[in-house]
Amino acid sequence: MARQVKEGGQVLTRKRAKVREPGMWKVLLHNDDYTTQEFVVWLLMTVFRKPEAEAQVIMLAVHKAGVGVAGIYTRDVAETRAERARQLAERDSFPLLLTVEAADA
Repeated sequence: MARQVKEGGQVLTRKRAKVREPGMWKVLLHNDDYTTQEFVVWLLMTVFRKPEAEAQVIMLAVHKAGVGVAGIYTRDVAETRAERARQLAERDSFPLLLTVEAADA
């Protein structure tokens, strides 16, 4: 609490509002039989700013497990990146599915 002394000896206290950190959200890539592995690696490097080695690891995890985390961001950033990735996949005629879900779920 912040204290402020006024004339006459009165002490006023002002409560500080507690600021919560924004919740984090996962962008998930889902495997399909049509999107190429090369495109997924390129997408991870371009949209999600992953180094090539990390992009390869994520792509293989998606390929083997059926789903993988492209990144964890605040909600607005996660939704924006997922939408950008969807647009690029659609532009190249890939049916790539991306979803966004709460990271603590």
